[in-house]
Amino acid sequence: MHIFTSFLKSNKRTLMLLLLIFTNGYLFAQQATITGVVKTAPDNLGMPGVSIRLKGTTIATSSDANGNFSIKVPAKAGILEFTSVGYKTQEIPVSKTATLNVTLIEDASNLNDVVVIGYGTTRKQDLTGSVAVIGVKDFQKGSISTPEQMLSGKVSGVAITSNSGQPGSGSTIRIRGGSSLNASNDPLFVIDGVPLESGGVSGASNPLSFINPNDIETFTVLKDASAAAIYGARAANGVIIITTKKGVGDALKVSFNSVNSISKLTKQLDVLSADEIRSIVNSKGTVAQKAQLGTFNTNWQDLIYQDGFSTDNNISISGGIKKLPYRLSVGYQNQTGVLRTDQLEKTSAALVFNPRFFDNHLKLDINLKGSMQKTRFANTAAIGGAVSFDPTQATYTNKTDYNGYWEWVNPSTGELVNLVGRNPVGLLEQREDRAKPMRSIGNVQLDYSFHFLPELHANLNAAYDVASGKGTVYVDPNAAESILSNGVSNQYKQNRRNTVLDFYLNYVKEFKSIKSRVDATAGYSYNDYLTTQYYFPSFDAYGTKVANSDPAFAFNKPQYRLISYFGRLNYSYDDRFLLTGTIRRDGSSRFGPAFKYGVFPSVALAWTVKNESFLKDSKVISALKFRASFGITGQQDGIGNYSYMSTYGLSSLNASYQFGNTFYQMYRPSAYIANIKWEETATTNIGLDFGLFDNRVTGSLDVYQKKTSDLLNLIPQPAGTNFSANAIVNVGDMENKGVELTLGFIPIKGEDFNWDFSFNATYNKNTITNLTVVPNDPNYAGFPSGTIAGGIGGQNAFINAVGGPKSTFNLFEQTYDTNGNPIEGVYVDQNGDGIINESDFKKGKQADPKLFLGFSNNFSYKKWNLSFTLRANLGNYVYNNNFSQSGNLNQILGTAVILNASPNYLTTNFKAQQLLSDYYLQNASFLRMDNVNLGYAFGKILKTKANLQLTASVQNVFVITKYQGLDPEVASGVDNNIYPRPRIFSLGLNVNF
Repeated sequence: MHIFTSFLKSNKRTLMLLLLIFTNGYLFAQQATITGVVKTAPDNLGMPGVSIRLKGTTIATSSDANGNFSIKVPAKAGILEFTSVGYKTQEIPVSKTATLNVTLIEDASNLNDVVVIGYGTTRKQDLTGSVAVIGVKDFQKGSISTPEQMLSGKVSGVAITSNSGQPGSGSTIRIRGGSSLNASNDPLFVIDGVPLESGGVSGASNPLSFINPNDIETFTVLKDASAAAIYGARAANGVIIITTKKGVGDALKVSFNSVNSISKLTKQLDVLSADEIRSIVNSKGTVAQKAQLGTFNTNWQDLIYQDGFSTDNNISISGGIKKLPYRLSVGYQNQTGVLRTDQLEKTSAALVFNPRFFDNHLKLDINLKGSMQKTRFANTAAIGGAVSFDPTQATYTNKTDYNGYWEWVNPSTGELVNLVGRNPVGLLEQREDRAKPMRSIGNVQLDYSFHFLPELHANLNAAYDVASGKGTVYVDPNAAESILSNGVSNQYKQNRRNTVLDFYLNYVKEFKSIKSRVDATAGYSYNDYLTTQYYFPSFDAYGTKVANSDPAFAFNKPQYRLISYFGRLNYSYDDRFLLTGTIRRDGSSRFGPAFKYGVFPSVALAWTVKNESFLKDSKVISALKFRASFGITGQQDGIGNYSYMSTYGLSSLNASYQFGNTFYQMYRPSAYIANIKWEETATTNIGLDFGLFDNRVTGSLDVYQKKTSDLLNLIPQPAGTNFSANAIVNVGDMENKGVELTLGFIPIKGEDFNWDFSFNATYNKNTITNLTVVPNDPNYAGFPSGTIAGGIGGQNAFINAVGGPKSTFNLFEQTYDTNGNPIEGVYVDQNGDGIINESDFKKGKQADPKLFLGFSNNFSYKKWNLSFTLRANLGNYVYNNNFSQSGNLNQILGTAVILNASPNYLTTNFKAQQLLSDYYLQNASFLRMDNVNLGYAFGKILKTKANLQLTASVQNVFVITKYQGLDPEVASGVDNNIYPRPRIFSLGLNVNF
């Protein structure tokens, strides 16, 4: 025994080495490889990003974009956990190499789901505010160029209207109605912790166009003050938080997708034909006008529009190196518009690192995003030109004048006729407006959990958002539109920079003895926004500087800062009773010393009835929660940086004063109100969340009231004050009341066939409740807005008056003859004084819909998937400015040349414009199918690891409406030569390795 013991001691290291070798060899030999695919129960499609972990170990991976996975585990009995946000966790025992087919079932009541909110996250079950989360599965599909398009029609209370069909154009986004008259009504966007400035940059007006939609994982919409008040002065219009995709697991995953599309014009604006113009001119025109008629039949709209083409290609690489998850993505998009010469080329990249250190006590998230665009903007003046230019004329001539384009010339002198429209094709082809904007957004987020107190986290977010836009405008020197100035060769440039520093402490602790959970946050935020606007002299197309065009300054650098302190407390008792309180104190350099700071609090209560003993075992009610909240948010966007102080501005170059041979620009004081203060919106919200029959039916119901006080608006200054035209003034109060309903259904849930659909409805009533700018004048009519094109000036379609909604139409009430035809120039005398003037305007219809609806449907059968989305707006009206401007005889014969007109003239026989008649106010309610998408998942290709999926989709499928214009969806409420939204046919391919 002694000899054996001595041998063990003397050879201990050798024996240990041998033991390790044999043990490792045994374990290696006993490893099992588990492969398979994870699918979703509703649509039977491969599910990306599912976390697959061997329970009780650190062995883990994640599914690829088609749901496929592979994981090596020890060949002893174990359990694989399959988890994904919003789905029930699956646990499957494994003990040997196997191929698994796993189906995850959607779980709307998964209470441990984490929801991204302002400055942190919270459990879904602890939410007390009105919050909506939209993930990849629910996004709009097809050819998507900007992120907001993916949300359209998907969230109750959120109205998204595309501003035009131009590539990269933005949208008008409203959450629970607009809260301001002149300040911004746009929600605050926050991407991975970085708040985005609402404006774009020169060459790219849409700030969201720089974000690649393929990188987005979720949208979180904060609708009420309880959810949004943590953002204080920027949250009056709600908050949309964008969370981008991250690296997951260890295995390398490569995903490539390509969407190729063709865009087609759905409709042309109705105009008279060449033969109709000839008939009218020959019967009612002068001899000289008859002589102007041509012999051609030119459809100018056919000549300026085209089929647009688009390719959108994206590749991403993700995985992990030890404890360093990463994701790299690169995207390229090239899109031509349906208006000739319009083109957008965009390259984007994103890099994400999420390392973890010190046993996960230190979490580091590094997000870098960048995008570069090359754009050629078509001359949109051609849209109006195509509907008004004489259709009896040719496109080109056999002469070299004006580069061969047919233009109006004096037949006697051969000189160009001034102050008339130009050849629409020439407007497009002889103008080059090119821009090269770029943007980079990045941040570093640190989350440190103290070793001595792991419930306490210190968080730091250092971020930047920089953008630069520069471009050139060139017009050919022989082009008719600028021949008197020898063409144009100008440039523009703008830089924008936003720096952010957030620091906050977060304490989360469960006190099981008293059935309580506390989640407390307190912090500081610093935001610095700087814009540099450059000014350049003007040049003609030959490079000769235009006289007196030198700017007084080379650049302007407006800047503002926002300094904030904030806190939030979430308290949960027994997972039944919830309390949330937030407070934020913002200081903005946009206000004077007396009103520089604003305090924005909120409080919310919730009762999770489902967790009560009398409902816990209910098989009918699977979720039930009541919510109530009140809070105040602020507004300081859209009012300028120096509105509270006395400033001087330079006159325009056309208003210079001459001393000798030199022209000097003059300085003029700007009107200002030193004591302007924050707009404040107080929001009350009562809500209900429910689920029935194991969440086969889910829904939310919210009733809200938003009261905005101290509305900011531009007020015209009296003549003789020597001030510039307007001043920003606090003028009154506004109210939005509404009801939101969201319903989700899963009628069929099987192995092969599944069907789910959702519906949302929003009713919103907007009312201006007080105007204080002229408190002693009971007859004050209100603020006019909504300029009508075609008038001499000062003609507006809207009035903002007490008792009515923002942007109420304010027009003369048209009278009609016994046959129902409008009588030219005859209106209802509303006050009976025998005089028709502004006192006889009739207020009534509104531009915003009273009710808007969304419906999404999804069918899946085995490897097939079919989905579509519908939207509807009800109760909204549009002023058809195309009809009112050109539906009259003077449009054709009232100028020096022949013009085309709206066929509405054939109905009214109006001789002159009747711009202020409500005859042109039309019901623009509509039902639109936004998207239909068909997909087929092939699975693995030729026994390789690559998976293939093909999709076909159509966007803007159809519109049902009574509106007689081009498109009923007009964000401004005044329809005048909008860039048409095309119908888009797309084919998509997705390959994953």
